[in-house]
Amino acid sequence: MDTESDEKPTPVASEGVRAVERALDVLAAFGPAHHDLLVADLVKIVGLSRPTLYRLLNTLEKKGFVTSSGEPQRFRLGPSVAKLAHVWSATLDISSLARPVMTEAWTFTTETVALFVARGDMRLCVAEMPSPQPISFRRGVGYTEKLVRGASGRAILAYTPLQAGQLEAFAAGTNSDLAWLRDQLALTLERGYAMGHNELIQGAYAVAAPFFDSTGTVAGSLGVFGPDIRLTETRVNEFGQFLRGMADRLTTSLGGCR
Repeated sequence: MDTESDEKPTPVASEGVRAVERALDVLAAFGPAHHDLLVADLVKIVGLSRPTLYRLLNTLEKKGFVTSSGEPQRFRLGPSVAKLAHVWSATLDISSLARPVMTEAWTFTTETVALFVARGDMRLCVAEMPSPQPISFRRGVGYTEKLVRGASGRAILAYTPLQAGQLEAFAAGTNSDLAWLRDQLALTLERGYAMGHNELIQGAYAVAAPFFDSTGTVAGSLGVFGPDIRLTETRVNEFGQFLRGMADRLTTSLGGCR
């Protein structure tokens, strides 16, 4: 007889599960728009009574999952959440996580789709899905290029905080027109994606949108590449809007925010 399958949770065990669920609901109430909450705010968001909330918050604070300050008390996520986030992000396979949005972008555009991650003043291609069409462009996994060159680099660079003189240092040795580059970075910030034509490859269009990690830092870009015999600027802009949505989904999967 399988005694384990016949076991039923005791009232005490069930109450313990409910307490865990409620504690997780409290933690999930915090976010980019709710990083600093009063108990009154949590009552509205989570729907628990004040006594229950205070018991949960007290336990969470003891374990470092929330911190509090001020009068009335305002609660924030604590260092224990950061430790878990670090462990999670350290074991993250961005290529695998990005596969669903890359596949969707590949289906929508029928052009080559590539995923890039930032590496200092460079970008690295970590995943690629080549276009099924006879005339196409591809970079290949392992391809590296300066951030100042190409749409997939500018999509990252536009959202990278730069110190005085850093853009000039990034562009050193590339023959980049700094005035044009600054204009392109501003345009990228305005529309949320970068575009390029006849830049790195003659006859090629490129468009890319940035994605962000759990700290809100730009982590890389999702790009599409295709020939201008098949694409128009209008169509590439449509790709850009679509890629922005796909990149935002990837950002969400990484626990980040734009």
